[in-house]
Amino acid sequence: MIKIIIAYLFSASLLYAQASDIGSATGFKIPRFVSLKSNEVNMRIGSGTMYPIVLQYTTKNFPLEVTDEYDLWRKVKDIEGNEGWIKRTLLKGGDRFGIIIEKEKINAPIFSKPKGKIIGEIGKNNIVLLDICLLEWCFIEFNKYDGWVNKKNIWGVYRDEEFNKPFYQFLINQIWKINLPF
Repeated sequence: MIKIIIAYLFSASLLYAQASDIGSATGFKIPRFVSLKSNEVNMRIGSGTMYPIVLQYTTKNFPLEVTDEYDLWRKVKDIEGNEGWIKRTLLKGGDRFGIIIEKEKINAPIFSKPKGKIIGEIGKNNIVLLDICLLEWCFIEFNKYDGWVNKKNIWGVYRDEEFNKPFYQFLINQIWKINLPF
């Protein structure tokens, strides 16, 4: 009987741990990254328009991390660690954006392929579209330029997160290993 109770408590604690990682309002994973829909978005101290504005964002596509949800509001954190609440209609979760955070140099290198040749550089604090993210690399777009950037140089994607990875990525990886000159 005690074994059954212990097994029940263990499985219940696992379900609780999994449920706490899911947003109560959306059912989406928490934490997760989103971005701003427009150039004028207010961050508030609480989840409602009656709360004072803490910060105003003026850059469309600026990435934020959702850390909690309440009704129509999302608690978010930015790259500087500022935290507050933003109404969900001012956020988007489709296209993913990141911010270049190169710490050692002024610019982060852009590669032709992961571990390939350097084809350019991108400056710190630029907001980039994240098209594809693999385990260590993301394919980014910035203005009319594109290429691969190491994840360690991007804020707006988790270290173990992968998305938009094509089902045939294993074939692409094999072609990259051949080390063709591109």
